[in-house]
Amino acid sequence: MPAHDVIFGFGAHSNVDDGPELLRMVQQADRDGLDLFSLSDHPYLGRRLDAYATIAFLLGQTRHIAGLANVTNLPTRPAPMLARTVTSLSALTGGRVVLGMGAGGLWDRISDMGVPRLSPGDAVDAFEEAIILIRKLSGGGPPITHQGRHYQVRRIEPAPVAAPPVWTGSNGPKSLAATGRVADGWLPGHAADWRSERYRTSRPIIDEAAVAAGRDPREIRTIYNFPGRITDRPLPATRDRDDRWIGGSVGQWIEELTEAVLEHQASGFILFSADHGAVDPTTLARWSREIVPAVREAIAKETP
Repeated sequence: MPAHDVIFGFGAHSNVDDGPELLRMVQQADRDGLDLFSLSDHPYLGRRLDAYATIAFLLGQTRHIAGLANVTNLPTRPAPMLARTVTSLSALTGGRVVLGMGAGGLWDRISDMGVPRLSPGDAVDAFEEAIILIRKLSGGGPPITHQGRHYQVRRIEPAPVAAPPVWTGSNGPKSLAATGRVADGWLPGHAADWRSERYRTSRPIIDEAAVAAGRDPREIRTIYNFPGRITDRPLPATRDRDDRWIGGSVGQWIEELTEAVLEHQASGFILFSADHGAVDPTTLARWSREIVPAVREAIAKETP
């Protein structure tokens, strides 16, 4: 996956019955040159495939594409073990993994898994501490002792592999500030693009926290979970009354995404269907073969 270029991916199916089609789609996306596939992480749903087991399987059947849990259900995956999981995946695949991180949203279901319920503030504290600890347990070096509020490890040897990039699904002010301090990227959420109120009010919080931590805000990429339909003919309007993107023809997609990169500093797009679900094979093919190459070409022409 490119370290600095614009990233293009897609949201994949994750139900147990979708396994064969999921493999076919990810392999096709790999051949077509997409950078990333994305799976949700809801371990309390029995019909869903486990995100990390599935990512590992799919990465083993591909050559170039990276995998992302969008986003990791952190309360059910303690940070020290999550560090082992993602560094192992990185070592086995040549770095083809991104660590998506969330503080935990559906706490009624999360607590049904036997996980102690945290207050919103404590959940964000644990989320930031987890990112810090995962980095401590990566990249080699002497054994780590960490006595934090939420995690304690004693004399644990770090993996001799760098931690993957960390992208967060932060929403609230406290979580956004944590993203600015410790993360590499931000996934604003479904349909929250560069024209949305969420982006306009949230991104400054990330940037201010980054500056306060001595970081360059430009280090923190914005990657959009981007739903929409691809139509055969241009639509009269590509956005609804609330200025949310609804889709359009291939040409309209190319124009919109190129503008997002060149004028709004978008760093990537993960395609979802118009109903915010997983992408179907036909739409994926049009995305990866018609839209993405053209956007890359348009960006390259305008980038020194």
